[in-house]
Amino acid sequence: MLLRLNDEPDLWESLFAECEHEAFHLETLDAYSVASESEPLRRFLAGEPADNTWFDPWRSLVRHTTGRGVAIRRVRVLTEPVSDYHRWILTLNLESIEAGEDIRYLPRHNAGEPPLTEDFWLLDGSRVAFHARDTATRGRGVVITEDPGLVGYCVEQRNRVWKLATPFSEYVEHIA
Repeated sequence: MLLRLNDEPDLWESLFAECEHEAFHLETLDAYSVASESEPLRRFLAGEPADNTWFDPWRSLVRHTTGRGVAIRRVRVLTEPVSDYHRWILTLNLESIEAGEDIRYLPRHNAGEPPLTEDFWLLDGSRVAFHARDTATRGRGVVITEDPGLVGYCVEQRNRVWKLATPFSEYVEHIA
C-alpha cells in the first residue's frame, strides 16, 4: 500500500496517465468538504451566478484521458431527496459528461447489500485508490493498493452498482 497526500499537485494526473483502459469512481457520501468547492457551492446555495473556472483542471484531465481511449465512469450513490451538495453537483455533471465522463446515479435505497460506504477509484481493474477522509469528510490523502482481495471486492462493487445505476440524463428526469 502507498499513501499519497492530497497536496501532491500531480496525484490524479499521474494516476490517470498510468491508466490504459478504465478509471471507475464510486462515490457514497451525501456531501463532501472539498476546499476548492466551498466558494462555488456557497454561490450556488445563495443563488448567485456560477463561476466554474475552478473546474477547468478536472475537465481538462477528463478530456485528455478519454482522448487516449481510457473510459472514465462514475456512480454516485445518494440519499433521496438529494442533499444541497448533490443538487449543486447535478448542475456540474454536463461539463464532466461533455469532457467524456460517463456518470450514473444510484439512490441509496436501491443499492442493495452490502451497504456502500467507501469511495474509491478502480484503475484498470488492477489497482484501487481509496480516499482517506476525516469525520468532516475532508480529504486527508489517498491510499493506493494492488491487494488482490481489495481490488477484487472493488471490481465486484463496480460491476454491481453499474448495472443498478441510472444514466445522468434519465436520473435528472426522475428527480425533476
